Amino acid sequence: MKSFDAAIAGGGLIGSAIALELAQAGLSVAVFEKGEPGREASWASAGILSPAPETQGMIPIVPLAKASIVLYPEFVANVEGISGQNVGFRPFGTMDVLFSRDAKRDLSTLIALHHGLGLKAEPLHPEEARELEPALSPEAEAAALRPDEASIDNRALTQAVLHATQKSGAEIFPDKVVEAIWREGSRCAGLKLRNENVSAKWTIIASGCFSANVEGVAVYAPVRPAKGQMASLRADELKIRRVLWSEKIYLVPRNDGRILAGATVEYVGFDKHVTAGAIEKILSDAMELAPGLANARIEETWAGLRPDSPDHLPIVGPTDLEGLLIATGHFRSGVMLTPITARLIREWITEQRVSVDWERLSPMRFAAARKETTA
Repeated sequence: MKSFDAAIAGGGLIGSAIALELAQAGLSVAVFEKGEPGREASWASAGILSPAPETQGMIPIVPLAKASIVLYPEFVANVEGISGQNVGFRPFGTMDVLFSRDAKRDLSTLIALHHGLGLKAEPLHPEEARELEPALSPEAEAAALRPDEASIDNRALTQAVLHATQKSGAEIFPDKVVEAIWREGSRCAGLKLRNENVSAKWTIIASGCFSANVEGVAVYAPVRPAKGQMASLRADELKIRRVLWSEKIYLVPRNDGRILAGATVEYVGFDKHVTAGAIEKILSDAMELAPGLANARIEETWAGLRPDSPDHLPIVGPTDLEGLLIATGHFRSGVMLTPITARLIREWITEQRVSVDWERLSPMRFAAARKETTA
């Protein structure tokens, strides 16, 4: 029987980043992935690094997101240094573009919200915005520059983290289905795979939207898949430097000239088919934001499944089962929150303390709610 200090269910970006942190701390670590590592939500993301809340309900994770984006340069340098691979980190900011009739009022509200949360945001007149980003639509009424934000090539990052993790001593096992946590009384003793058990002092569930399918985990991580469809475009004459964001669409430039456009949010189970209607809307909204994309080539379309929790907040931390930790439910912020999630899990395992308050994200919030409803 295999035995490790830490066994991780899930070989995506977050699972492998946790493995890297733990391996660099000197622990023996194993990662188990049901298919090819890094090919689920980590592969399908846009790689936007923004601590700004998309909705009021996301405000509780802003402190965590701010801590994570501060960690990103160090995280990137560590991963690139070990793996020898470039991850396409672009610390050029985000431009939030407004088209509404009340754009000036909406801009004032947006700026006030960001400043109230300790986030930088600078108001721009339409002419100033187009001077910075000439591809921007002339129909834009106002814009805000969020200079501290960034983007990253999530596919390149995930592969580099996986490579760095293995080079740091962790073992990665593809095509290994985790069926259940291995429970012995009040503690978690490891993972139950299809044909074997794996012993571990610490067990971390980081299987994204598939986490609740692991027997014994749903009470702590009742996640469901939130489908997102995207398109990759290439327009040789069109240059976009920053992430462009509107209420309908975002555009994310890559170092190789591609421009990613997305993304939908659909609750359709585990279906990952690309649909004509979704792609039509993405392309229409993309051309509204940057009209020059009308002549762009469509290089790729795809769909991925984000892990969404009942309150849309991540589920990160220890459970009431000794040795069992959860790291899932990051919804649309998985890439953004990767460094801080990995750091906090490592801190808890090696120091039994964390540097950022994570109580609001506790897996026990769902277990407690279930007990109340059944009482």
